[in-house]
Formats: sequence, C-alpha cells, structure tokens
Amino acid sequence: MSLRVVFMGTPDYGVPSLEALINAGYDVVGVFCQPDKPSGRGKKITFCPVKQCAIAHNIPVFQPVKTRVDGVEPLRQLAPDLCVTAAFGHILSQEVLDIPRIGTVNVHASLLPKYRGSAPVNWALIEGETVTGVTTMMTDKGMDTGDILLQREVEVLPGENAGQLVDRLAQVGAELLIETLRAIERGDCPRRRQEESEATYYPLLKKEMGKMDFAKSAKCLSDFVRGMTPWPGAYAGPYKVLEAVPEAYDGPEAPGVILRADPKGGLAVRCGEGALNLVRIQAAGGKPMNACDYLRGHMMEAGALIAPEEPDAE
Repeated sequence: MSLRVVFMGTPDYGVPSLEALINAGYDVVGVFCQPDKPSGRGKKITFCPVKQCAIAHNIPVFQPVKTRVDGVEPLRQLAPDLCVTAAFGHILSQEVLDIPRIGTVNVHASLLPKYRGSAPVNWALIEGETVTGVTTMMTDKGMDTGDILLQREVEVLPGENAGQLVDRLAQVGAELLIETLRAIERGDCPRRRQEESEATYYPLLKKEMGKMDFAKSAKCLSDFVRGMTPWPGAYAGPYKVLEAVPEAYDGPEAPGVILRADPKGGLAVRCGEGALNLVRIQAAGGKPMNACDYLRGHMMEAGALIAPEEPDAE
C-alpha cells in the first residue's frame, strides 16, 4: 500500500516535486497552497502553479490563511502518513507537524545548513557561490533547522540567474524527494543533525532591497543582478538591470558614472572596482531590451551618473 501524502507548496518550484510524487505512485490525498492573490495590471485572481497542477490531477486543494490555525483540522481529516513541503511559504506549528505519522519532509533549495530562509537560491547567487544544491530534511519548528536526510550538489552555470537556477534545482529536488521517500520506506534513509556552527540564514527579499550600490565591485554587482532576477529585480535609478557583466577598468571616474553609452559599445558604468556592462535593461514603463538597442532610441551621456541621487523633499 502506497503512502498517503499531503503536499504543501505554492510557486513553480513545487510543481516538479508534486508531479514526481504522482508519477511515482504515491497516494497524494490533498494539496495545501497559499490563498489565491490578485496579480498583474488587471489585478485578476490567478491560481498558483501548484494549485493548477493539483486541479489538473483532480487532487483536493486546501488554501488556509494560516495553516497552524485554519489548516489543522483539514489536514487531520486527511490522515496523511507523510507531508511534503516545497516552497510552501507557511511556518508549520508543532501541532501541524505532529499530524502525519512519519513526519514532514521539506525539499529545500540549498546545501543546508547554509542558506536557511525563504530565498536560498537568490542569496547563494548574490554571495557569489559557484556550487549550491538541494537538501531533503525532516521539518521541525525552526526555520530550516531539521535533520538532513539527503543532499545533492549542483554547479551554478556561468551567467545563470535566480529564475533559471530555481528551475534546475526544482527538477533535482523532485528526483531527490523520490529517492528520499524510497529510502524512508525501506528503512535505510540516512539522517543527521545540522551543524549549527556552519549555519547561515538570509532574510526574505523585498523590492526595496534592489537598489544597486556602484561603490561595490563589478563582480559583486554582477552577482547581485543574477540573484535578484527575475524578482525582486536590481535597479539603477529608473532602470531595471536584467543582465550585467563585469569588465576590467581602472580609470579615475567615481562609482556610478557612465563610462560608455552608445549603440555599438553598449552601456558601461564605473564601479568601486572595475566596470559593469549593463547588457539588458528595462526603463520604467518600458519593455526589457538589449542596452545597445535601447541606446539607438534613447540618449545617455558618458560622464553622467547612471542613478543620480533624488533631491530631498522640502
């Protein structure tokens, strides 16, 4: 008899894991995800990716406002052997964790105990990591502090942004999840406590954190852009920077000064160390464009600041 599994997840990252459970023959008796929210310019209510997947497979969907409050009884009635979480977005109380007979397995997109928190992929890129990975762990009341089950390393590809890396890690996580559950069923799944002395925790990303500081090195800013793309975005004044590549440069200009702005050479800005080639940008209210194409129709002057300070309000 297959395990009765309740899946908990919300964004695209969770979909491969949910599909893997279904394809592996597990009895997914319910799916929990966050409540529907309005999105886009029209503020239309849209279903999250995990909900769409569940509906496509005729799996009952539950959307508690707070799982530890209005999700307890629905979960208890489903009587799961096991819960699986993948970017669910809710902190689970001990009462919730006590419901599944075996426990709750989380598919976390980092090599724990490094990069605990809700945005591990983004922060790994921002910090310049060249290797990351996925961890399956037994969930406890802490923030990604539970016992590690299995891990798989993944090399970060050159120029890869957070959206691209999340997609790859989601596939790796789905495979690792099934490997983990098979080991649990056999009774030979490894389990070890996290080493707290090696733990790092990073906060939730917010849009206001996207301002680029050109006093930093070009390498740091390139990593920052990759980690902030596609959301919440990296910004230089009125421009959203979607792709940027560091260049060697050692001139006298101050950080933030435009060094080059022409349709052939593109857009380059002085940094605290080196220069940053802004390969793809998006002006306020505009569409994403290659910087060379943007400069064919919009003049920017070398020697000016890419992000001039706004005057103080009187």
